[in-house]
Amino acid sequence: MIAGAHGVKGLVRLRSFTLVPEAVTQYGPLTDEDRKSFAVKIKSAAKDYFIAEIKGITSKEEADAIRGQKLYVLRTAMPKTTGREFYEADLIGLTAADAAGKNYGVVRAVHNHGGGPFLEIGSSAKNSFMLPFNDSCVPEVDIDTGRVTIVLPEGWLKTEKHPVIHE
Repeated sequence: MIAGAHGVKGLVRLRSFTLVPEAVTQYGPLTDEDRKSFAVKIKSAAKDYFIAEIKGITSKEEADAIRGQKLYVLRTAMPKTTGREFYEADLIGLTAADAAGKNYGVVRAVHNHGGGPFLEIGSSAKNSFMLPFNDSCVPEVDIDTGRVTIVLPEGWLKTEKHPVIHE
């Protein structure tokens, strides 16, 4: 993502969300949502972003104009996954059902706030729940059939309210 301009000669602050942040330009040109191509060259690293040059961007005004622009690596340039490795984008939209076939909705998102990944599962944002994305709760992921098999821990979806105890 373009975080903003850096200086007056068209350099930008680039945030990378790839597994190895420095590898963001090793996948070839980056594209925006409309598939417009951006040739990016990293010039240096800063605290939590890179200073980068984008071909054709030569002024601060041009760099400011693309601030907030999300850039993507082409899927065909991504390394193949192996074993139980998945791209988050491949998980989103998969049907989530238990071994007996009970449907719980779809994988709406993948969240990881430092304690490991969680799948957000449900039919809508208001009707969803989080489930740890590990072997015991999600023993099977089948991208080809569009399904994840889930195992809910005992009492995971209980919605009963507990009384507040005032002392």
